[in-house]
Amino acid sequence: MSDYKLILPSMGEGVMEATVTNWIKNIGDSISEDESVVEIATDKVDSDVPSPVAGVLKEILVPVDGIAKVGEPIAILSVDGVVEQADSAEEVDTNSDQEIADAAKSIEAEVATIKTETVITSSDDKFYSPLVKSIAKEEGISQAELDQISGSGKDGRVTKDDILNFVKNRGNQPAKTVTTTSVAAPVAQAPQAQSAPISVGEGDEIIEMDRMRKIIAQNMLQAKQIAPHVTSFVEVDMTNIVLWRDKNKNEFQKKHGEKITFMPIFIEAVAKAIQDFPMINVSVDGDKIIKKKNINIGMAAALPSGNLIVPVIKNADQFNLAGLASQVNDLANRSRNNKLKPAEIQGGTYTITNIGSFGNTLGTPIIPQPQVAILAVGAIVKKPAVIETPQGDMIAIRHKMYLSHAYDHRVVDGALGGMFVKRVAEYLEAFDMNTPV
Repeated sequence: MSDYKLILPSMGEGVMEATVTNWIKNIGDSISEDESVVEIATDKVDSDVPSPVAGVLKEILVPVDGIAKVGEPIAILSVDGVVEQADSAEEVDTNSDQEIADAAKSIEAEVATIKTETVITSSDDKFYSPLVKSIAKEEGISQAELDQISGSGKDGRVTKDDILNFVKNRGNQPAKTVTTTSVAAPVAQAPQAQSAPISVGEGDEIIEMDRMRKIIAQNMLQAKQIAPHVTSFVEVDMTNIVLWRDKNKNEFQKKHGEKITFMPIFIEAVAKAIQDFPMINVSVDGDKIIKKKNINIGMAAALPSGNLIVPVIKNADQFNLAGLASQVNDLANRSRNNKLKPAEIQGGTYTITNIGSFGNTLGTPIIPQPQVAILAVGAIVKKPAVIETPQGDMIAIRHKMYLSHAYDHRVVDGALGGMFVKRVAEYLEAFDMNTPV
């Protein structure tokens, strides 16, 4: 028997650490190849880690609620024979340390600080991961400064983003005076909006936000603070699509093994419109506009818990309707069952949210950063409408739906935002009733 180190694998761009939430296997349990061993949580999604080899769980290196870095061992397995693997975190993920260093060095403090070899320690109230400690040491952040940072992670823990944001903003306020000369004078954090005092009456229930709700709250607030939102609305005639789906949904499922919903058709139309208006498919980096090559469309999905997650269909323009239906159904099902991988909710360049599933007709959605636009599709309702015929204008019952297009006015003006959503509507209205299944 030999020992095998179970390594925390790479979980996508920007994810450098994870919290262990549950060990599925106990010490002494047998583990099959590709069997899940531990459940983890990142700032983006919950997931599990399978073992690439068969063996017996010999030792747990990271306890529940402990923090592990990508590329570090989290457990040791006893396996038959000798299994080749990297001897260190550096060999497992050579980019991790470099990414961490680059991320820390890319944010320069606005004022000079005295960098000292301050030892950062955790306490019962404040736990700091090795990554956070490393950045604190690199940036000369004292224990006192670190303890002031309000954490957005699980149980209020300070994440990589929290400490990097602190470093970025630490020079925006005058430094506070401290009596000791052994450390740099801490710099005040940027002011944060304060909520009005809340009175709690008899019978009121206090509900603690879960980890995901805290993340959603932080991201939504950040998105509104960063991007000036403008929303344009267009009404679209969905009659051809509704009639085509009603006629072909059974045959479609029989042929492809997939249900055909409206979402794949929406995604197809959006992908075509992005090709016509590629400046919707961008991100903003300071004074630079990053024009994205790939069309990666996120679709907002409501979870049974009431929270929201946005899985991403990568290269959505390269799928046909059947392929999009497969992608949509797979991601939606795994979203509801908490089976998404971290990489599957990253890299989106444009997002669609279906508010019509809740019976809503219009909406003003919040743009997920770092994207610059989002489309809300409303409920499809029957309406009397004037239609043009060879015999003249007539009133007929049509299936109508509103598109609500919110966009970032820093880089998307009304002309582009309005023309884009109009083009999406045109593609939907031009849907061919003879489209094969």
